[in-house]
Amino acid sequence: PAAIGWEGPGLYEPVHGSAPDIAGQDKANPLAQVLSAAMMMRYQFGEEGIASALEKAVNDVLDDGYRTGDIMQEGKTLVGCVKMGELLLAKL
Repeated sequence: PAAIGWEGPGLYEPVHGSAPDIAGQDKANPLAQVLSAAMMMRYQFGEEGIASALEKAVNDVLDDGYRTGDIMQEGKTLVGCVKMGELLLAKL
C-alpha cells in the first residue's frame, strides 16, 4: 500500500490500483484508497489526527454493517462506491 524511500516523497496507493475493469460501474471499493490517504497523512505529513479520523471513519462504516460487493457478507448492507463515499463523509 505504501512505499517510503529514504529520501523524497512516499508513494501511497491501494494494491488493487485503479480497477479499470469496473470503472464507471459504481462497484469499486474506496476504503483502501481512504486508508492509503490515512497512511500518507501520518507518515508523509505527520498529521496523526487526520490519519486517525480517516481510519475511524472506515472502521465506523464497517462496524455499521456497510459493504461493497468485493467484501460483502451475509447480514450486511450492500452499497456501491458512491454510497460508501457518502457514508464515509458523514462519519468525518
